[in-house]
Amino acid sequence: MGRKAALLTAACATALLAAAGTLTAPTPAVAAACGEGSYQAEAVLSGGTWTARRGNSTVYAGGDMRAAVQAAVNSLTSGRTAKERVVVRGSGAMSAGSRISLPSYTVLDVCGTINVTGSGSGDQAPVYSRGTRDVEVQHLNLTGSPLYGVFMRNVQNVVLGQIDMRLSAGLGVRIDNRGDTSQWTRNVRIDNVYVSGASSHAVETYGVDGITIGTVTARNVGESGLLFNQTINATVTKVDAENAGTGTGYAAFRMANRNGRVGSSYPTNIRVGEVIARGGGRGVFCVSESGGAVIDRVTINNTGNNSVLIENCYNVNLAARSGTISGGGELRLAARSEFPNNRDITVQNLTVTNSAIRESPCGENTTFRNITRVNTSQSIC
Repeated sequence: MGRKAALLTAACATALLAAAGTLTAPTPAVAAACGEGSYQAEAVLSGGTWTARRGNSTVYAGGDMRAAVQAAVNSLTSGRTAKERVVVRGSGAMSAGSRISLPSYTVLDVCGTINVTGSGSGDQAPVYSRGTRDVEVQHLNLTGSPLYGVFMRNVQNVVLGQIDMRLSAGLGVRIDNRGDTSQWTRNVRIDNVYVSGASSHAVETYGVDGITIGTVTARNVGESGLLFNQTINATVTKVDAENAGTGTGYAAFRMANRNGRVGSSYPTNIRVGEVIARGGGRGVFCVSESGGAVIDRVTINNTGNNSVLIENCYNVNLAARSGTISGGGELRLAARSEFPNNRDITVQNLTVTNSAIRESPCGENTTFRNITRVNTSQSIC
């Protein structure tokens, strides 16, 4: 059951062409260097002192990076309806129990590294925004142990550019609507995120309508590389995960909690160009009444749990273009009794080596097509 997708255009480096059920990415545009271009305020480190300025006015001078950046942000035009930009020049530390809060129409460009220390609780994050619109983080490098690296809740028109997190704990990027679930978080763009060492997910969404992601790279994270919860109208170029969720049921790419459900149905609205999984827990995991998804390519090697688990999902097309699975756990179609069984699942264009393929119980309108098995058993309906 080949599915043709309409032509989609995404911004900048994440532009995708969706045609004949496939997604391919053109040569990405080169991102502007950090700090380049005009800005309205800046926070600069010199000789151990942070100075925040708005034009010729100094709004902070001292040793606290977080205070300097927040002062620069707070110096922007009150009540503005167009974006104003803050550039941070230098590296420093801040507590896991604190945050830099971004109001609406704010652009933050961090040309340095924020090291997060200590502990905290709740929704603290070095970069935080809630109930806002038109917020952009152009560059951000994080180390240490944040609760969240980036936390955004009930937002609209968000752009995350080049994000690099080399962590020892926490969750990388969380974007959700859990402050007011009657309203979707809308229109999110993430260009390129690299997360290593997080104890939770690299990137997680919940309650998002409209998200375009270039590449999520996850290395040695405790849970998923990319987790979509109750997210619709999503386009992803690539998820590249190594040792994501080792020893758990999490996956390089996971969909849960009615992800892809639009109203009461599952039209194709989750489009993923490629999922790469090496080691870790699962490769691809669809669960709890999720679906409406096409994944063009998969390369899954030696996962400790299922290479693929599709459980109580609807209208999922796995490996619409091509894929390989080698070693690791079985490719499994399953169902829990508390949800309706799998429906309209297509698994195709795969070479499966040294593994197993199993469907139990039998789903409704399941198609296995063009599967090459090498030392691989198969038990399907």
